[in-house]
Amino acid sequence: MEKRERKKRHKTGIVSWPEEDRPRERLLKFGEHTLTNTELLAILLRTGIKGESAVDLGRKIMQKFRTFRNMSHTDISQWKEFKGLGKAKLCQIKAALEIGRRFGEEKTKEKKIKIISSRDAVNSLMNRMRDLKKEVFKVLLLDGQNRLIDIAEIEEGSVSQANPIIREIMCKALQHFAAAMVCVHNHPSGNPNPSPEDKDFTQELISAGKVVQIKVLDHIIIGDNQYFSFADKGIL
Repeated sequence: MEKRERKKRHKTGIVSWPEEDRPRERLLKFGEHTLTNTELLAILLRTGIKGESAVDLGRKIMQKFRTFRNMSHTDISQWKEFKGLGKAKLCQIKAALEIGRRFGEEKTKEKKIKIISSRDAVNSLMNRMRDLKKEVFKVLLLDGQNRLIDIAEIEEGSVSQANPIIREIMCKALQHFAAAMVCVHNHPSGNPNPSPEDKDFTQELISAGKVVQIKVLDHIIIGDNQYFSFADKGIL
């Protein structure tokens, strides 16, 4: 009798729960917006480990990182403490977070927003770029009325190697028949203040734009929930 009760207590898999308590069934019945962050994670994880359900594992993950934002761009070593979280499950979580970020960027593109200030540009990219652990360049390509055509990501180069990255930026702009652009990059340190290299790069970018008749409206550096705009400071 005692052995049967012990087995029953150890049967913690979600499949043994009442249907109204199971995250997947609740999502299908009431919609994904009704689920907690822990329950959404549990659906991604699918299974837990012996004596611990996927919801239990999801709860531990949320207790450590607190928000989905904090989970993004984390190092693999930060996840090693979670038993039952192998490479496959970690990849599922990372992929879901990236889908969320890309969805936000796609919504910005679809709206064809008009960029009339540095804040307009920052609103489009802050959530995407503030947590990046390496320096990434993005270029908002605009038409003649400063409406967004596309957001191009420049995968190679840095401000310390200005010529290759400027060449790629201008190439992207010409391919999209852009009339103007706003260049944006992040500082992984979180401090958006420009370095001497940032200032030199900006001047070289403006000069290159004049050659191909594409106006550089701004160069923005994104930090941790703060930014620096060359246009706002009057140093373009």
